[in-house]
Amino acid sequence: MSKFRTIEISDPRYESANLRFMTVKSQHLRGRGDICIFVPPGISASEVLPVVILLHGVYGSAWAWTHSAGVHLQVMEMIRSGEIPPMILAMPSDGLWGDGSAYLPHNGYDFEKWIAEDVVAALSEKIAGVTEASPLFITGLSMGGFGALRIGAKNGSLFRGMSGHSSITSLEQMSLFAEEELSNYRQLSAADEHVFQTIEQHRCHLPAMRFDCGLGDPLIEYNRQLHQQLKAAGIAHVYDEFPGGHEWPYWTAHIGNSLKFFAQQLRYAPKNNNNSIKP
Repeated sequence: MSKFRTIEISDPRYESANLRFMTVKSQHLRGRGDICIFVPPGISASEVLPVVILLHGVYGSAWAWTHSAGVHLQVMEMIRSGEIPPMILAMPSDGLWGDGSAYLPHNGYDFEKWIAEDVVAALSEKIAGVTEASPLFITGLSMGGFGALRIGAKNGSLFRGMSGHSSITSLEQMSLFAEEELSNYRQLSAADEHVFQTIEQHRCHLPAMRFDCGLGDPLIEYNRQLHQQLKAAGIAHVYDEFPGGHEWPYWTAHIGNSLKFFAQQLRYAPKNNNNSIKP
């Protein structure tokens, strides 16, 4: 029996580039949410594949990672070259609240559970290769990095790995991008507003973690601070810095680092990348 009242999924006859589209009616959204899904070709119903949830940033939606970064094309090439094993990518909308929902529960909606519960359940119902045994990973950019690191930390029994690119590390930083007042988001515990505090609170059951930021990014000092806080607390993680700013060319260039990191958690050995600048 379906968890959802309705699920609409694209017709394979009209799909292209191995992308599928799904619209789910979610109780947590009190309405419909969209998911763009990359499914490698040739998947049989009996296969069990890892799933990576990619969260977008402010202003975007389910289309952002594919149509601003071509991530599905990059993943296909990485699979072909043997850098990563076949993976399914799930790219949900954030719930489309304001400039960005921050993937938090607020204003009567639970944008966090939409990601952690509904997206996974919808994939399991409708996508070949996704089962309860599928290893799950979560990553995102900017606001999506904030969501990925928080949701990953709070659901360590669900996710094997989490990462963030150019991540917002504290709710206050949403004001750098969104016009909505921060008071709209402040309907949860203070600890949940800060990535470090959320991670520290759940440190006994954390997924493997990495994050990175561009040297020209306005969020670089916040990411460096998070790195130092994690080091001081003895919490294992990987942190990288690369040239670049808060922009799609940066995220396009470095999403592969997270995918290879996730592949390592599956005991799959990707090629080495020696271009990072270690802080």
